[in-house]
Amino acid sequence: MQGKGVIKFFAIFLAIVCLYEISFTWVVRKVKDDAAVYAKGDTTKQKAYLDSISTKPVYPILGHTYQYCENHELALGLDLQGGMSVTMQVALRDLVQTLANKNPDPTFNQALDKADIDSKTSQSDYITLFVKEYEALNPNGKLAAIFATQDNREHLKFSDDNAKVEAYLKEQADVAVQQTYTVINTRIDQFGVTQPNVQLLKDRNQILVELPGVTEPERVRKLLQGTAKLEFYRTFTNTEAFATLNSINSLLAAKNKAAKTDSTKTTAKTDTGKAGNKVAETKKDTSKGALSLLSKVNKSAGKDTSSLASKATRSAQYPLFTLLSPNYIQNPNTGQVQKSPVIGYALKKDTARVNAILKLPEVKAVMPQNMKLLWGVKPIEDKTDNSNNQDKRFELYAMKLTGTDNGAVLTGDVVTDARNEVDPVKGSPEVSMSMNPQGAQKWKEVTEQAAPTHDAIAIVLDDNVYSAPEVENAITGGESRIMGNFTLEDTKDLANVLKAGRLPAPALIVSEATVGATLGQQAISAGLLSSVLGFVVVLIFMIAYYNRAGTIAVVAVIINVFFLMGVLISLNAVLTMPGVAGIVLTLGISVDANVLIYERAREELALGKSIKLAVADGFKHALSSILDSNISTFLTGLILFVFGSGPIKGFAVVLMIGIATSLFCSLLISRLIFEWMITKGWDIKFSNPWSSHTFKNANYAFVKNRFKFYAFSGVFIIAGLISMFTQGFNYGVDFVGGRTYIVQFDNKNVTTETVHKSIDAPLGASEVKTFGADKISITTKYLIEENTTSADTKVRQTLINALGKNPETKITDKNIIKFQKVKATIAEGLKQSAFWTVLIAIVIISAYILLRFRKWQFSLGAMVATAHDALMVLSFFSLFKNFIPFLDIDQSFIAAILTVIGYSINDTVVVFDRIREFLGLHHSASDDPKEVINHAINKTLSRTIITALTVLFVLIVLFIFGGEVIRGFSFALLVGVCFGTYSSICIATPVIIDFGKKDLK
Repeated sequence: MQGKGVIKFFAIFLAIVCLYEISFTWVVRKVKDDAAVYAKGDTTKQKAYLDSISTKPVYPILGHTYQYCENHELALGLDLQGGMSVTMQVALRDLVQTLANKNPDPTFNQALDKADIDSKTSQSDYITLFVKEYEALNPNGKLAAIFATQDNREHLKFSDDNAKVEAYLKEQADVAVQQTYTVINTRIDQFGVTQPNVQLLKDRNQILVELPGVTEPERVRKLLQGTAKLEFYRTFTNTEAFATLNSINSLLAAKNKAAKTDSTKTTAKTDTGKAGNKVAETKKDTSKGALSLLSKVNKSAGKDTSSLASKATRSAQYPLFTLLSPNYIQNPNTGQVQKSPVIGYALKKDTARVNAILKLPEVKAVMPQNMKLLWGVKPIEDKTDNSNNQDKRFELYAMKLTGTDNGAVLTGDVVTDARNEVDPVKGSPEVSMSMNPQGAQKWKEVTEQAAPTHDAIAIVLDDNVYSAPEVENAITGGESRIMGNFTLEDTKDLANVLKAGRLPAPALIVSEATVGATLGQQAISAGLLSSVLGFVVVLIFMIAYYNRAGTIAVVAVIINVFFLMGVLISLNAVLTMPGVAGIVLTLGISVDANVLIYERAREELALGKSIKLAVADGFKHALSSILDSNISTFLTGLILFVFGSGPIKGFAVVLMIGIATSLFCSLLISRLIFEWMITKGWDIKFSNPWSSHTFKNANYAFVKNRFKFYAFSGVFIIAGLISMFTQGFNYGVDFVGGRTYIVQFDNKNVTTETVHKSIDAPLGASEVKTFGADKISITTKYLIEENTTSADTKVRQTLINALGKNPETKITDKNIIKFQKVKATIAEGLKQSAFWTVLIAIVIISAYILLRFRKWQFSLGAMVATAHDALMVLSFFSLFKNFIPFLDIDQSFIAAILTVIGYSINDTVVVFDRIREFLGLHHSASDDPKEVINHAINKTLSRTIITALTVLFVLIVLFIFGGEVIRGFSFALLVGVCFGTYSSICIATPVIIDFGKKDLK
């Protein structure tokens, strides 16, 4: 084996990196355990404890703070640690009414009413439905008469036909949805959630928001559904505002001195890098004293502050400036402080403490009444920051309040349009903004005042500063160009922000699922239990079947899991229950390479070769099959990642990383261990007495009986297709919607499992989740097709009756504290996405096989087998939907189908590889290809069965112990693996024979 030194070095390096990454999770878990012991069940006290040590070192060796460690720990998804999942619907009806200036025309409003009804069942977009209904009600009506206004004269004319108006409305609808997404995304960033997931579902005009760890429903609802507030402010300059900051600092220092207390707050680094916006003119300093003090603060920040005493001294002298660095950037030519609307900088971890200081009554008393301090929305880049803490810095701006109400100089409702463009001369991205006549007049007055001194005007959305460009000259006519150090994405975001105050299209919560800590803990416990048991089952089987060689596989698998977890954490991947399933499945798949190697080594030993030569040849001959099968499976994972969403993406990430680490451990780590044991003279055996002759002389007539296999699969698929078109599937709530009830049980010990058992029979498969500390959310699709009051009453009473049969769960109508209807959130979009994903997977993998095997028959065989497996699983789920309770079609099922495709391809490629070997190397042209192929199948039968068994063992453990969350997912995989193993032998190979008789000869 060549390159042993390089492999050893890389393995040791990777182990150290993974150990480092995993260590953060250990540290955070230890701190949280300490907090739990301290709080004794009081969640408020526990949170206060964690907040108090957020900036204190908790990593003994490296000195990292708790916040830093928390940002680098293994992130858990919504289903593992609890939180909220909210689906928001952009109200396009409100948008259309706004664009029509609330037109009272009866036909117009009747068309909107009908579009509202049609949108619940139709797959067409809302604008198309509205135009269709309007034309049906008024065939000769012109929509331009309703929508052509002074504000949109550049887009619509009174003479435009309905098609032009429809195109304009669709464009505005897309803009409104994108605006809402931008606003919500920004609000979520400010919420401070670790690893939030905000997805734009364009086909449904919906936004999916997942907030792991958040259990404050009312706060989230208020945050997400609040109206966007766009404002324009004049700003103070940094030199003007420094006097106020200095007064605050002096006040706090005097207070500390009077109390004779020491502070140990973290010193924020003074800015020496990025300035604010481009400087057009330098304003004279307010005082030499301010400049002198700024210089003193800057020099103090640059001194060595390694000792606690030094930190305490600086914190006592500069209590504000140790958290907030004043904007001290000198002009190299004049030596003066450069004018900027940015008055200071603070690390993200310090912004909350700065805010707390600014809210103190005594601090408010020294601040000018016309000053309002706001943070920039995005962190700034700091290439000079080489400290261990790489936390980003945020800019602080000082707004200049005006008018009798002490507010902004202008609000966003005057903006009629905003576009991201490129300067035709400079080629730099910029934003163009248009205002209505009233706004244009006020904008002229504001810019006339700011232009002489090139003051800045801040663009603020929801109290976050998006930009603060300087005014070069007075702007008349309401047309403005905003230039700066922008990227193309920056200008797109800013244009969306500017339009956010113009088109009010509220986003309403249509689906909300709150997962409490209890369910999260249950999911974690079930996932860990199934993982450990699945791991143990695979390891015991490998040792029992392959003897000491099996022990080597066990060591390789353990190392593989260690590397997999380390890489996942380093990539900031979020672990969900499908991700846990992906890890467990990786355990089963990772032994496949070892099985291939061991089976080839056993063949070499049977030829009389020495153990050293047999091991070397085993690795050599198995390499092609291992690479082909794993690359094809990796391609499936890549397709999953590109075209999937949410949990599917998480599963794909784990799958791809697992394949990479499995290859490294199986091909390189295992080889190193083998050679070390051979060098030490250890006796290595590849079987136990009972397993030494398993499948050794197998000679089953797979090829001869291929038409029987064709018949079985054909009948099953035809029956399944008929079932699909007649009785369909059991779709999950996310496909068809449902009714959600929040129930507060009198019995505080009621569990979700108990509720499941009580309601599943009368109501069918339902979603049951904890809601806060003492409530449970129940979502059922029972009678979902009936959208009437009587149906609502019937479902409610059925729920009460079902729960009443069990004394533990008995409730009355008063226990149901909330009811709402949940719309289908991802129905058609996910269906279409899944269909195209499967199709693309088939095409790409078939192309890869064609490239590797150079015969279209192999590619066709893989294509047929892949489609066969997908149809077989779908047929099974349709045919038996009324007999097996958990055969639901949901996101997890889509992930399972795609995983089955990957597994099937993996299995098929291994069989194909042995067929190619037998046809090309071991047999003459006079041999019958059918016999050669049948012999090749039997030769690899041992590996096929052993690999299938290891995966099935894992899936059975998952199915039994994995809990309700992944039961349907694991069962779909169980069925799929059986069909995939069957198709690789009985379907894919016969296709090669029947379509390649001449070529094979």
